[in-house]
Amino acid sequence: MFTMFKKEIQWGGRTLTLETGRIARQADGAVLATYGETTVLCTAVFNKSVKPGVDFFPLTVNYQEKTFAAGKIPGGFFKREGRPSEKEVLVSRLIDRPIRPLFVEGFRNETQVVCTVLSHDMENDPDIVAMIGASAALTLSGSPFLGPIGAARVAYIDGQYVLNPTPAQLDASSLDLVVAGTVEGVLMVESEAKELPEDIMLGAVNFGHDQFQAVIDAIIDLANAAAKEPYDLPAPPEAEAAIAARLKTVAADKLTVAYSEVQKQARYEKVGAVKSETVKLLVAEGFAADLVSAKFKDLEADIVRGNVLKTKRRIDGRDLVTVRPIVAEVGILPRAHGSTLFTRGETQALVVATLGTGQDEQIIDALAGEYRENFLLHYNFPPYSVGEAGRMGSPGRREIGHGKLAWRAVHPVLPGKEKFPYTIRVVSEITESNGSSSMASVCGASLAMMDAGVPLLRPVAGIAMGLIKEGADFAVLSDILGDEDHLGDMDFKVAGTEVGITALQMDIKITSITRDIMKIALDQAKDGRLHILGEMAKGLEAPRGQVSANAPRVTSFQIPKDKIREVIGSGGKVIREITETTGTKIDIEDDGTIKVAASDPEKAQAAIDWIKGIVAEPEVGVIYTGKVVKTVDFGAFINFLGSRDGLVHISELAPKRVAKTEDVVKVGDSVKVKCLGFDDRGKIRLSMKVVDQETGEDLSKKEDAEA
Repeated sequence: MFTMFKKEIQWGGRTLTLETGRIARQADGAVLATYGETTVLCTAVFNKSVKPGVDFFPLTVNYQEKTFAAGKIPGGFFKREGRPSEKEVLVSRLIDRPIRPLFVEGFRNETQVVCTVLSHDMENDPDIVAMIGASAALTLSGSPFLGPIGAARVAYIDGQYVLNPTPAQLDASSLDLVVAGTVEGVLMVESEAKELPEDIMLGAVNFGHDQFQAVIDAIIDLANAAAKEPYDLPAPPEAEAAIAARLKTVAADKLTVAYSEVQKQARYEKVGAVKSETVKLLVAEGFAADLVSAKFKDLEADIVRGNVLKTKRRIDGRDLVTVRPIVAEVGILPRAHGSTLFTRGETQALVVATLGTGQDEQIIDALAGEYRENFLLHYNFPPYSVGEAGRMGSPGRREIGHGKLAWRAVHPVLPGKEKFPYTIRVVSEITESNGSSSMASVCGASLAMMDAGVPLLRPVAGIAMGLIKEGADFAVLSDILGDEDHLGDMDFKVAGTEVGITALQMDIKITSITRDIMKIALDQAKDGRLHILGEMAKGLEAPRGQVSANAPRVTSFQIPKDKIREVIGSGGKVIREITETTGTKIDIEDDGTIKVAASDPEKAQAAIDWIKGIVAEPEVGVIYTGKVVKTVDFGAFINFLGSRDGLVHISELAPKRVAKTEDVVKVGDSVKVKCLGFDDRGKIRLSMKVVDQETGEDLSKKEDAEA
């Protein structure tokens, strides 16, 4: 038999239930988290021994969505879940980021958190449920986890913050923000906003932090009843203190000199030389190489952080608020629809925008249902960007995460499909990197799309902020370098326009930061963002007046829904004929919207005229061009206006008497006909004799004028 423990609370108008002891009992911690009717099984397991030579914390988080959770069977040939979707990767990162800094320093045991979506009610996103369940599972597991954490989603609707909004509420919201943290403060923020001011964004973070305190209390109550005994973390090797003291003696001054080098590669070479020399020396003295390397990193952090706090000067010589020099060049690739080379210090992004049609939209088979995405942003980080040789393959979690952050930043300023009926793909190739390449991608994406002629609401810029905090003393850094990111306490990325914020992402590497520090960081980021927007304007101030000459021209118009079948034809015969004959791409939507794309305006117009001819109703007195499809003793049947046929009676074939239809027309002939009206059965009556077959002139009107 088993003992089950359960904790229920009312939270955000729904019931949150945390249950343990019934499922996955061999895991160190297992919690079944349910919110509404969305259920996620979260497990945590850690090895009780450390692999030799491991000098980092090997934490893995896997979030996985099972299609049976939504009553679906996977598509494709194999009929089972395959590689992680983009959302699964992003949510795995979302869970990892707030829990990673809460493990006790020195814990090196391999740890795995697995969150499996078992039920989805289409109202409550499993991501928040998974974060809460993962926190609870780790708290119960006995691992040295300094949690628990809580998490919440916040919307902003009609001037009010809304906790854990439904999909319908999110559609009406100007904010989609996820926040996670401990009792003391916030650890992680991920958001997309519609140009909101700094005080609204800070208020949303604080609102979410206040609201998830009840969740933290519930996890603590569950842990008091069901948590395992804490894991006894082995004492650090006695040699660590001796190594730290020895390093200060032999390497501190040399490291200080090495870090005074402002150029990244030269600095890395000098630091590497000091490390190599020091490790060799201390190993010769009998110390273990892996311990020496680990304590050397600590010495690096102490020197860099202490120097910033003491002098208010940074590794590259800047003060705390200055942004590195920026060069924004646009239109650098002759055949691309839009391109830019955005360089900020030693970080550089080559960003290219490509415009396509509705046929280029990405079809996404999500747990909540299939949908189409017409804006894609892909981020690539090749190893040469940091002067290294390395393996290249499919995008990793970091690349997917950085690409999505840039996507969120520019998505709020994109034109609607009805105004700009294109599929937009932006690719950011990081060609150099020394911090904040995701924000360089935001700036580059904005410029590349404007260069392609995409009518953005306003340009978007991004900046990465850092923090160095020792006790009550702290320094907020604008436009951080890679070393400042690695050795600092915060990675705080803010993107937006001159009007407001469009994306905010924050990761804290210490247990939490205060609300006052967040406010300082947001205000400092605003000044930096406005400066960057000014530098970007030197390359391109606003979207070009028209799309690139290399891009297809897309014309959108509407037809009656009951005419869609006629345009498509049996088995797609008609639409294929139109596209093959005119060389265009044609998209037909369920509401009757037709989009015709072609690089040649004449070809596009030919396709448009063809389609409009198919859906048009015949008008009495109007002259049309048609094709003879059948001849009979009493006349000829003419196909015109697409699939419509009309009869030219033998008496209407020519001004003179006609003995035999084939004497005037044959099947396949192109002729001009005038619509005379409709017979008593609704059939169309046509005439050729009143139309000049060369000019298309209406002879009956000419005769009337002469009379």
